[in-house]
Amino acid sequence: MTDALSIRGLSKTFGGKVAVDDLSLTVRAGELYALLGPNGAGKTTTLRMVAGLLKPNGGSIEVFGRDVLAEPAAAKQIIAWAPDEPMLYDRLTPVEYLEFVAGLWGVEPAVAMPKAEELLKWLGLWENRSERCEGFSRGMKQKTALAGALIHDPQLLILDEPLTGLDAAVARQVKDLLQQRVKSGATVILTTHILEVAERMADRIGIIQNGRLVADGTLDELRARTGEGQATLEDLFLELTGADEGLHA
Repeated sequence: MTDALSIRGLSKTFGGKVAVDDLSLTVRAGELYALLGPNGAGKTTTLRMVAGLLKPNGGSIEVFGRDVLAEPAAAKQIIAWAPDEPMLYDRLTPVEYLEFVAGLWGVEPAVAMPKAEELLKWLGLWENRSERCEGFSRGMKQKTALAGALIHDPQLLILDEPLTGLDAAVARQVKDLLQQRVKSGATVILTTHILEVAERMADRIGIIQNGRLVADGTLDELRARTGEGQATLEDLFLELTGADEGLHA
């Protein structure tokens, strides 16, 4: 089976400062992969390059066998990107927003509107379908943006800190939806600073620091690597990134 994402030798610099440094990683089709790292480790920069929003200085990116750099339009057609700050048109209602996004992806209205209704009901937004997004809470905006990311049934869903600022009930809805998407065959990559979420949800975990991959695998594989058989992901994260040294200094 073709991998969902294959990154080889990826690099990116900003004004001479290295953000991503010869990064290689693989995400398998049909898994939920958590990409973790300290602030400034290169997580968001990496995912923005995968989504085609930034051009790398070197390396290759393939999404389900499609070269993101050589075939950007074809790759973007099967990718959805949801940044940590919801990007909406505040004067539109959720239905109008989803209709607009579906049109950008070339989804026929006869397909898009039932899909929009399904997503809004799943995310608890159906009762708000005729209200303008400008009056929404952050959680409602986050859910509307997620619905927009899913309207064209992407094979690869990339989410940057999808649970930031959400209350427990909204966060549960988002987590349930992501798990449902994986069960239906999609692949999900997410970043999160809430390590308990990654520990419970992720099939595999990648940890990057200074733009390089320092560890990759299931939770049990990371435990085996560190020799910590019962360690939490937080313990492993701190050890693998060297952050625990400062705690005990």
